[in-house]
Amino acid sequence: MSKNKMSAENVSILKEVVGMFLYVIAVFVAVWLVITFVGQRTEVSGDSMYDTLEDGDNLWIDKLSYRFKDPERYDIVVFPFHDSEVFYIKRIIGLPGERIRIDEEGNIYIDGKVLDESYGYETISPSMIGRADEEILLGDDEYFVMGDNRNDSKDSRFEEVGNIHRDEFEGKVAIRIWPLSKFGKVE
Repeated sequence: MSKNKMSAENVSILKEVVGMFLYVIAVFVAVWLVITFVGQRTEVSGDSMYDTLEDGDNLWIDKLSYRFKDPERYDIVVFPFHDSEVFYIKRIIGLPGERIRIDEEGNIYIDGKVLDESYGYETISPSMIGRADEEILLGDDEYFVMGDNRNDSKDSRFEEVGNIHRDEFEGKVAIRIWPLSKFGKVE
């Protein structure tokens, strides 16, 4: 075998290896961009959002829409619990600048008016009113969030969670991807 032929084969193999390496790098960069800026999968752990979401449900989180529009009342959002690797999934109840209060019968008041909503799984028991028994004034970028299973949810009613700042939202729950029998948009 001539030296030139062997050299051409080595160059060809080197091109293949470099090409494959660049392809793998491009795939990793594309996946990182999607997970960082577009969306990601997450799994529900616990019953705080029952009966809208159930333990074990797999969800697709939309990370892109809040870059272009403000979060809205009733959106289901994902946020980290105090910068930890534990993420909470809750529903937005109160918007920036609003006053929130919950009375002894479990009625939620926004700026003095009873909130007309049907997401609560059951009436809030007096022991679960938390700090919302007194009026809570939300700041310019603060949101009041609650789980749909109001008597089994740690949320903005309690000091350990408190009001959530907009920049803490990882994104909005968009689609349930598992179980397949419940696949679809989450409201």
